[in-house]
Amino acid sequence: MAALETAAVSLTQLVAKSVGDGILSKVKAIKLQKDQNAMANAYDAIINDLVQDRAEAIRIAQAYKTEVDRIEISDDDINHLHNTIEKLIRIFGKSDAEFTETADQINALISVDTLKAIQLLGFNYKEAIGEPLTRICADAIQKGLSGKIAIN
Repeated sequence: MAALETAAVSLTQLVAKSVGDGILSKVKAIKLQKDQNAMANAYDAIINDLVQDRAEAIRIAQAYKTEVDRIEISDDDINHLHNTIEKLIRIFGKSDAEFTETADQINALISVDTLKAIQLLGFNYKEAIGEPLTRICADAIQKGLSGKIAIN
């Protein structure tokens, strides 16, 4: 979220600079000048400022997009995730009923509609679902390995 906050501050400063300077007032002041060279230079300065502001706005938009892409998950990714969890339930659930129950509950939460709605509320489900699922899988693997080692 820090990247989004930084981008928001930069955007606010950019808007304040552009609006605060008052491009129209600058143009009106330039029109009052008599010297053609001074007018041309002043217009060039305004154009250069606007070009720089545009470049900064594009940079900020790209920062926003990068941050959103980092936390957003596509419908295809959600479906792939759902199918993968179903496979994990079948693999690890054969010997561990607790794992199956927990994984089924997590899998029930993984649908396009649910995750998109949660994302709109600002929920970071990659972190919320991914980290616990990693722990569950690690625990299941540890239990499976410790049982095989004890048997041999």
